[in-house]
Amino acid sequence: MAETGVIKPDARVELLDGQIIDMMPIGPFHGGTVNTLIQLFSELAKKRYLVSAQNPVRLNDHSEPEPDLMLLKPKADNYKSRHPKPGDVFLIIEVADSTLEFDREEKIPAYGAAGISEAWLVNLPEQKIEVYREPHYTGYGSKTVLRPGEKAQPSAFPDVTVDVAELLRQAG
Repeated sequence: MAETGVIKPDARVELLDGQIIDMMPIGPFHGGTVNTLIQLFSELAKKRYLVSAQNPVRLNDHSEPEPDLMLLKPKADNYKSRHPKPGDVFLIIEVADSTLEFDREEKIPAYGAAGISEAWLVNLPEQKIEVYREPHYTGYGSKTVLRPGEKAQPSAFPDVTVDVAELLRQAG
C-alpha cells in the first residue's frame, strides 16, 4: 500500500482483520525488553528455530500483523520468498505497554484463531507474562499468568527458560 501511495512509506501500521492499525511509537523499556528476548532466544536457538523480530506474519488474506518476536521453523531462505504463516510459528510474543488492551483483546485472539500454538503477552505495566495455549477459533483455551519469581518456557522448547523478574527488570 505504501508503494501505491495509500499510506506513507514510513508509516508504522499493521493489517488486522482487514483494518489498517496505526502502531504506537516504541519506548525504551518496550524496545529493550524486545532486545533482551532476541538475545536470550538467539543464544539458546541451537538452529532449532529462527528468531524473527517485528516482522509480519500472514494469518490470512486480511491479517498480517507484526508481532514483537516470533520463534519460527527454520527455512532455507529465512522467509525471503514469503512471510511466515501460522504453521511456521512455534511461539509469538507481543510486548505491551500502551497497546496492552489492543494486544490482549484483538491480536492475541487473532493468533489463536489462526492456529498459532502459543502466544505470550509481556505485560509491562502489570509486570507479568501472560502465556496463551490451546488455540481455537475464538482465541486460546488456556491462559497462565507468570510473575517475577517464576519462569516462562515455550512448550516447543522446554529447555529454553525466561526468568520473568530478569526480563521485566527496568534500567536503574
